[in-house]
Amino acid sequence: MKRWLDKAEVVLGNHSDRLNAINIFPVADGDTGTNLYLTVCAGARAARAADTADLGELLTSAGRAAMEDARGNSGTLFAVFLSALAEPLHGTTRLTARLLASSLHRAQLRSWSALSDPVPGTMLSVLEAAAGAAADTAGQFASDESNNALALTLQAMVQSALEAVVNTESQLGPLTEAKIVDAGGVGLLLILDALRAASLGEELQHELLDGLHGYDIQSPHIHAGGDAEGVEIMCTINLSPLDAATLRLHLDEVGESVIMSAVSPVDEGYRWRVHVHAADPGPAMEYINAAGSPVNVAITRLSSPATSPLTVSAGMPEGNGH
Repeated sequence: MKRWLDKAEVVLGNHSDRLNAINIFPVADGDTGTNLYLTVCAGARAARAADTADLGELLTSAGRAAMEDARGNSGTLFAVFLSALAEPLHGTTRLTARLLASSLHRAQLRSWSALSDPVPGTMLSVLEAAAGAAADTAGQFASDESNNALALTLQAMVQSALEAVVNTESQLGPLTEAKIVDAGGVGLLLILDALRAASLGEELQHELLDGLHGYDIQSPHIHAGGDAEGVEIMCTINLSPLDAATLRLHLDEVGESVIMSAVSPVDEGYRWRVHVHAADPGPAMEYINAAGSPVNVAITRLSSPATSPLTVSAGMPEGNGH
């Protein structure tokens, strides 16, 4: 698992520019590659520092760190994916085909439920295809101890993820019009292939992305001149499940791309990571501040990915607001 996240960090660093270049959904702000890379870096650092042989404990630590430092839609969804992947692995020191299938299924459910308005043709569709292929393949083997079963399950996972990435172009209108595949979907494909390679002691499949529309190195940055407007708001806040549900409803009223995921349990509730896009940060922040005391608040212009955040308040003590 440590090798996996290290490989994912390297491959996303190498591909971040091309992922940024084809990033036009949900907004054309050209930062999907950067967001995924920085979020995976946070998870990989935590995994390297974890002193445990328990796969669930290790990935829980990595997922929590990724969630606390998640960037953008894609980074937040990766953090949700990683945290959920850990849940069926607690108490085990060895990955098997069935455990992999179970973990991917859990990650699929958690990722879809984290979004207020999940959309096919994105990372979600790629994860769904990967989980389905893993379940189908793992279910063909009577024993759960076979290394061959794990290898075949990992290979089927990546192949189905690749097919799902190709299909994203026809699932989303903006992608169809631009004749490109989804950037977040490609990023998840790279992450899954890193898992396959690390688990089997093999190299990444560099030819995996050959022929994907918009991914040729000479292709232009599709997002350039896009109509991204408004801001992206991210923060961490302690809330009860009921208060979190209420906040989600309010954020849906004033913004879009709402993602809320529980990071860890706290007294009478959970520590939540909140993500929302809004035309104006004012109403969304009023709802967030009314719900509790947010920390690690970042408000960033969607239309200017290269500029500094409007406001950042990271690492503040609990209860101090923003």
